[in-house]
Formats: sequence, C-alpha cells, structure tokens
Amino acid sequence: MRRFLRHPSDMPVELIVRKQVSLPRQRLHDISLGGVACNSSRSFRRGTEVEMHIPLLGDQARYPGVIAWCHKLQNDYLVGISFIDEDTLFRARMVEQVCQIEHYRHQRELELGKPLAVEAVAGEWIAQHAAEFSSASLS
Repeated sequence: MRRFLRHPSDMPVELIVRKQVSLPRQRLHDISLGGVACNSSRSFRRGTEVEMHIPLLGDQARYPGVIAWCHKLQNDYLVGISFIDEDTLFRARMVEQVCQIEHYRHQRELELGKPLAVEAVAGEWIAQHAAEFSSASLS
C-alpha cells in the first residue's frame, strides 16, 4: 500500500461525496500520486469521488479526490483519499504541511505553557519532518 499523509485529528475535515460518476475500478489501480488519510464518522466505498474540505482554512481549502481505502476503527473509520492529478496533490500536500505545523505549534505551546511564534515553530517542524513530505516518500 502506498503511503498516505495522516491528517491531524484536531483539525476537522469534511468529506463531501461528489455527484459525478465514480471512476471505473480499473482506473483506481493507476492512481499512484499519493494522498491523505483522515478520520471519518462514516464509511466510504472504494472509488467514491469526494471533495476533502478543511473548514478551519476557509472555503478555498477544497481538494477533489477518490476514496482509495476505508478501514473500520473502534469508534470511526480511517479513510484514504487519493488525488488523481499533480496540481491537486501539490496543493493538498502544502495544506497538510500547514495543518501539521499548526498541530505541532499547539502541542509545543501546551508543553511550554506559553504562546510561540509561528515562524519559529514552522522552522523547527520543517527541520524535523520535511523529509516525510518529499515526493519520493509518498509513492
């Protein structure tokens, strides 16, 4: 299975089923650009076209994709969303980095008990985790 970036659970995601016809099953085997994994309160069938929306980042944070897999967890589902064009993948990966940095900033502030400058935290996070976001690690 290819590697999917794990979206931070403290940044809500909406998965909206798109009304277009689903991709043929054989086309799903050709999707290899990578994607994002997130939690969902409902299950999705493989091949369902969805739009991933991150409300905290505004109305423009919308990324069309396809459900690659869905696994039942104890209280919800872990859903893998594949992006089928490089532009969407690139935009979604940049947004995921922002989400990861914001999650990391929140954790560090709780640990230290004081607010931290986003720029400093972003530099620290990038030094520790940037390799995870390289193109090679997602295919």
